Amino acid sequence: MMKRILIADDERNMVWALKRALKDEDYQVISSENGEEAIGIIKQSEPDLVLLDMRMPKMNGMEALKNIKRINKDIPVIMITAHGTMGSAIEAMKIGALDYISKPFDVEELKIIIRKALDIRDMTRQIEFLTDELRNETGKEIIGESNNMKQVLDIVNRVATSNATVLITGESGTGKELIANAIHYTSDRAKMPYIKVNCGALPENLLESELFGHEKGSFTGAISKKLGRFERADGGTIFLDEIGEISLSMQVKLLRVLQEKELERVGGTETIKVDVRVLAATNKDLEEMIREGSFREDLYYRLNVIPLELPPLRDRKNDIPLLVQYFLDKYCKEIGRSKMEITEGALEILTKYQWKGNIRELENIIERLVILSRSNIITKRDLPKELISSDNHPVEYTLPEEGINLDKVEKSLIIQALEKVNFNQTQAAKLLGISRHTLLYRIDKHSIRNEK
Repeated sequence: MMKRILIADDERNMVWALKRALKDEDYQVISSENGEEAIGIIKQSEPDLVLLDMRMPKMNGMEALKNIKRINKDIPVIMITAHGTMGSAIEAMKIGALDYISKPFDVEELKIIIRKALDIRDMTRQIEFLTDELRNETGKEIIGESNNMKQVLDIVNRVATSNATVLITGESGTGKELIANAIHYTSDRAKMPYIKVNCGALPENLLESELFGHEKGSFTGAISKKLGRFERADGGTIFLDEIGEISLSMQVKLLRVLQEKELERVGGTETIKVDVRVLAATNKDLEEMIREGSFREDLYYRLNVIPLELPPLRDRKNDIPLLVQYFLDKYCKEIGRSKMEITEGALEILTKYQWKGNIRELENIIERLVILSRSNIITKRDLPKELISSDNHPVEYTLPEEGINLDKVEKSLIIQALEKVNFNQTQAAKLLGISRHTLLYRIDKHSIRNEK
């Protein structure tokens, strides 16, 4: 994005010369003739940097600086001083100015000062971002004591210290991004950049530019050079969410980056080396997509160095009471209401529910209950109708007097489910209310062959 620089100076010739020099550097330059006007501009739309003359009518530079720092202390300000006013420049830096330059000055020197100031601001923003992520999105928020979640967390702990590519799979809402966060923040790259890309949210032409960057003039609207997400993640980690959504042509370009650890910006010819750890996630069956011809097998094997499948919430029912209490505490704290409890009857219904939207659906329900409940005790009557309707409870079968062969019943149901969906394992698993991983285990257990 083009950086916006505000020049606050009442000397029109000076403003004209600065605008001309800075526009050559691909900055967007705006100006004001006095301190009051500059403050008004900053209140409406904060610039990335301010060049502030010390002597101006209506409000001098020192007073303007104090006001700017009250509006946003992080806006870098460079003071323009007259010869012989060194004392004022030092006083301005005590108030919060980042640097100063004295008239007459060399324009090239000013350009260097501006670049350094903008680099410092970008670095500050990155540090703030990483600090927030470390505080709010570390693995400490992963809730789960069920055996299958313990297995997942064991893999997370073992792979975190490596640089191996990890492919995280699972239904929507199972917490794939949270697992990716945990891997990054417990890795040796934790203090380096962590860049996230939702591949499904960007059209193909924009996705290429976002991932690999572009050169100025490479396409309509490319008004300046842009670093891609891979370059920004250099030394750290990139998380490619919804990787199953990218086109075959993009898959080829991504494969090269994974294989060669290098890329070229859109419209560029320079080969750029990158050191990036890749984490990818999808709720799609990539093996099925390979068979359909919509996903490259070679890319799949590059991504699937460490496979990590997250279980759906219906396969980790022991964790539901823990998650319910966690979200109750979280949203009570957020809206400032006293601690809430849930009755055993209501909790039993939540535990038996199938949760097609997984943890995300459960969280939304608990947030709604915290906001709307008049009492601090949640009962069956407080639950949404869709949770307590008979359709959402498991069907109860009557055991015949002579008994049954459970293995034969299980095998028969699996075969029926597979045949119903033309042997699509992902869809069959959904019909049976189990994960694809569990289905594959049971197919192998019963020696079921694909009779399609």
